[in-house]
Amino acid sequence: MIPRHLGTLLAVIDEGSFEAAGVLGVTPSAVSQRVKALEASVGRVLVRRGTPTAATEAGEVLVQTARRMHVLEAETDARLGGHISALPVPVAVNADSLATWFRPVLAAAAGWDGAGLRITVEDERHSLAMLRRGDCMGAITTDADAVAGCVVEALGTQRYLPVAAPEVKDGLDAGRWTWRTLPAVRYGPKDTMETPVLRARLGEHAAPDPRRRVTEIPSFEGINDAVVAGLGWAVIPESCVEGYVAAGTMAVLSGDVVEVPLFWQHWRLESTVLGRVGDAVHAAAAAGLA
Repeated sequence: MIPRHLGTLLAVIDEGSFEAAGVLGVTPSAVSQRVKALEASVGRVLVRRGTPTAATEAGEVLVQTARRMHVLEAETDARLGGHISALPVPVAVNADSLATWFRPVLAAAAGWDGAGLRITVEDERHSLAMLRRGDCMGAITTDADAVAGCVVEALGTQRYLPVAAPEVKDGLDAGRWTWRTLPAVRYGPKDTMETPVLRARLGEHAAPDPRRRVTEIPSFEGINDAVVAGLGWAVIPESCVEGYVAAGTMAVLSGDVVEVPLFWQHWRLESTVLGRVGDAVHAAAAAGLA
């Protein structure tokens, strides 16, 4: 198993195509030949040829190996007098965290010697899949159970409140809508933050009206803007609510507080860079989470 072939596999997966893997400085044909040689050496198909490319189950194992080698090679170079250059540490962070308590991590990263971050926005309930695939080395998650080969560390709790534009709240209070029919705003189908509030309002097994209006926006700022515009209600971080309420652009719908415990889960790897990321995450969480 030739190291440069592993590096080529990693580039194909990270860049999403054989052509984009040309960032390695070789032709797409050479990239394809390296991957085929690696597949022949292990006797398995490693890449799903699609748009974008994706690792097979066997490929995921080698992607993790390649990423570990990439980190260790860079840190070895640093110890020999170089510096950790162009080494983005892949991390999965949910949009709410990235826009609130996680921000100091970005400031901390600005002071690191060459190492950067490659942040993928992923729902905190689904980021473990990225760790299993080797797509990231650390993730903000709600799961306290460690993925094989990983370490899990508690960070704290993020608190959320149900809010809407004042006119939407007035409509709910006046009976224009019920909690079942109240228009909603969310990130997408994976976003289930409203569920605890609906259960508190409607009962454990109650569900919203499938005919209600739902607006899906995969953006923290977009969610807030949609709520202010009156498109529907949403559950947003408590730390953001006060400013909107003071400005008169949002109103709290009920006293139901949604508490989400967060964890930092990362590869079990002796790595200076990964350690820096973890230290920054814990410092930010201590300051910004309950």
